[in-house]
Amino acid sequence: MTTTRQDTDAARALRGLEDGRSSVRLRAALAVGTTPAPCFVDKLIERCALEPEFFVRDMLTWALTRHPVSMTLPGLLREIRSERAQARSQALHTLSKIGDRRAWPAITRELLSDADDEVARSAWRAAAVLVPEGEESGLAAMLATQLGRGGRETQLSLSRALVALGDVVLPALRAATTAPGERVRAHALATERLLRDPDAGFEFAIEEAKRVVALGGAGQEGR
Repeated sequence: MTTTRQDTDAARALRGLEDGRSSVRLRAALAVGTTPAPCFVDKLIERCALEPEFFVRDMLTWALTRHPVSMTLPGLLREIRSERAQARSQALHTLSKIGDRRAWPAITRELLSDADDEVARSAWRAAAVLVPEGEESGLAAMLATQLGRGGRETQLSLSRALVALGDVVLPALRAATTAPGERVRAHALATERLLRDPDAGFEFAIEEAKRVVALGGAGQEGR
């Protein structure tokens, strides 16, 4: 009888994850995370790639973190190679929350420079969490190639990932301050400021960096 009840509850939760109402999907994801079971893992990963609502996606990620890593890791590693940008982004986000460094080899240069800003941002965050001891400087050099990219949110995400690595990023940042592009130089200076003074705030740091770059002479416009 208990097994039948459990099977019924699981079936209801799985249906709920696909309901047309976001409130129902949210409750279903909460239920799945509260009572994790192997039968939920594939559906959770599948829904992460399709779910349109941010707060539901966040609950799906939480539900995945409630399951054993041995069950979730293989599927998430497959997803980061998906052609669907949201699948890659959400899988990377989930891997950063799980924090298991066995995922590190899958964080490739291609993901860190993905054409989709959301995927790249998720990859930067995941890399900063998963990077093994001793490989931080190599990661910093790779992340520095993305300086100057995108709008404020994208630049802030990159700065946070670099700052999370600590002083090991300074050589890469200082090299970038001599780059041809003004956007790259300003972003590198702003990130260095945040590293020295985390309370400065990104808006203040980037505006100050732009003034420094402008006073230092007009270079070629960067990306």
